[in-house]
Parts: sequence; C-alpha cells; structure tokens
Amino acid sequence: MSLKLGVLISGSGTNLQALIDCIDNGSLDATIELVVSSRPSAQGLKRAEAAGIQTLTLSKEIYADPLTADMVIASELKRMGVDYVVMAGYMRKVGMALLEAFPNRVLNIHPALLPSFRGAHAIQDAYDYGVKVTGVTVHLANFDYDRGPIIAQEPVFVQEGWSVDKLEAAIHKVEHRLYPRVIQAIAEGRMHVEAGRVHVEPSVG
Repeated sequence: MSLKLGVLISGSGTNLQALIDCIDNGSLDATIELVVSSRPSAQGLKRAEAAGIQTLTLSKEIYADPLTADMVIASELKRMGVDYVVMAGYMRKVGMALLEAFPNRVLNIHPALLPSFRGAHAIQDAYDYGVKVTGVTVHLANFDYDRGPIIAQEPVFVQEGWSVDKLEAAIHKVEHRLYPRVIQAIAEGRMHVEAGRVHVEPSVG
C-alpha cells in the first residue's frame, strides 16, 4: 500500500530529499503529507516547499515544553492521515504524546551501528575512537533514546586517511539508500514487530 508519511527535520534535510527523490522516481510507494521542523531556519523546509509539501515549524523558543510540542505534532499528523512518522535529522527527543499516537510507527535513522555511539555526535565520536567499521541504523523510536528495536543496519568501512568529513559523506550516502529501502519494505507489508524485535521479509522482486 502507499504510505502516508510525516517527516520530522531540524537541519539540511538531505534524508528528506532522498525520500522525495525516491517517491518521484517510483522506487518508494509513499507520499509525504507534512514536514515538521524544530527550527524555522532549517534548509529542509525549502526542500519541502520546493516539492509542494506542507510544512509546520515548532521552534524551541516558542514550544519550549517538549510535551506540548509533541502533542501539537501528533495532532497535526493525525489530522493529515499520516501512517508513519519518519525522523530525518530531527534533533528533539520525541516523547509519550507522539509515540503513543503512532505505536511502533515512528522511525529514526542513526549514523552509527547501534548500540555503539548513541547520541547526537555519533559520526565524530566513532571517528575519534578510531573505529574501522561504523555504519547506519534504522530503528523504531521508543521511550529509551537510541535503543528502539532495530529494523536494518548497513556498515561503512572507514578507509585509511579519511577525514571526518569524508566519513560523514560516506555515512550520508548509505542513509539516503537505506532509509527509502526500509520504508518501501513497510509499504509492501514486509515488516513485522514481534516481542520487541523487528522482522523484515525479503523482497520477492
């Protein structure tokens, strides 16, 4: 089935753009009903507007209380008929109001192989640690930050002499491929959650 998505952003919106591009080229059976930003200056808002997608901004200065912000977001996403919430570089922790409105339907992408390098500085932390392999994780968001059930992971092998910027570029390249692929699996009904674990059936195509 075609999924109706709500996408949450805070910054440049490159993962949002990847979703838009995949929808446009037919590789992702979905529509983006609403893009929500925690920052009015987020470049991702311009990407959404260029694609004709409705936007909503809830800046921290106005919505300082995370609970209030989540209640507004959940209400708007429900009003738009959204099936899944997709966090794409969203820098606010989502709470009870949103998670309960969309149980097992809030996705997040993390630029490391969880449970390693949790938090907002995962790429820099992995680089500073000197890892030889890092990667990308797509998981379901829950009340425990960066510890929700894992849907998919893909490794990134750190090449000798890479700068942190080079590593970040490699991570983003994987993100832009993996996130749409996971969402397409959901659209095809191939993702199932059982006893807190996620199972994804292989594509028959």
